[in-house]
Amino acid sequence: MGIVPLERALQLAADVDLDLVEVAPLARPPVCKLMDFGKFKYESALKAREARRNQQQTVIKEMKLRPKIDPHDYETKKGHVVRFLKAGDKVKVTIMFRGREQSRPELGFRLLRRLSEEIAELGFVEASPKQDGRNMIMVLAPHRATKVAASDAKVAASEAKATASAEAKTAAAAAKATHREATADEAPAPQAETVNAAATADRGAGEQ
Repeated sequence: MGIVPLERALQLAADVDLDLVEVAPLARPPVCKLMDFGKFKYESALKAREARRNQQQTVIKEMKLRPKIDPHDYETKKGHVVRFLKAGDKVKVTIMFRGREQSRPELGFRLLRRLSEEIAELGFVEASPKQDGRNMIMVLAPHRATKVAASDAKVAASEAKATASAEAKTAAAAAKATHREATADEAPAPQAETVNAAATADRGAGEQ
């Protein structure tokens, strides 16, 4: 379109129901673009959200169990595993064998298989159980849908926190400005004016 006066550029934007957006303010003359700025902001927010989702680092939590774990303790630890998976984290489950328990690895296999079956809706076995010295290790990972949901929840929480913080700062600034205005309205007349008025009154009395 070339170089046109600002008024002409604004009129062109209004004619096609678009916004005149400055894209290179430091250029001489500045470079502007006709666009739907609301749509641009929306698409930019979507891209930023997707980027933050992809930047989420994978965290590996660890849960340790004994082959002959008490039923109540098992349910408690399973609850932690479920919570980790729902948060989008992987879980390294370790069965610790002691003494004669090492001669019965099937106890560990059975316990890990039971756990993997009970959390199947949230995750899957990424690394099958294997013996590692006195321990038996299995790695669970969340399903993609579970991980995406957890990531979206984290991003939404982060955005909500940022929005709340910005609103709080804006409200605080507005309250401070209101307080300054109220203080200014209630402030007494400056002392200098009072002194000058008194001096003027004294001079008038002397002239009389």
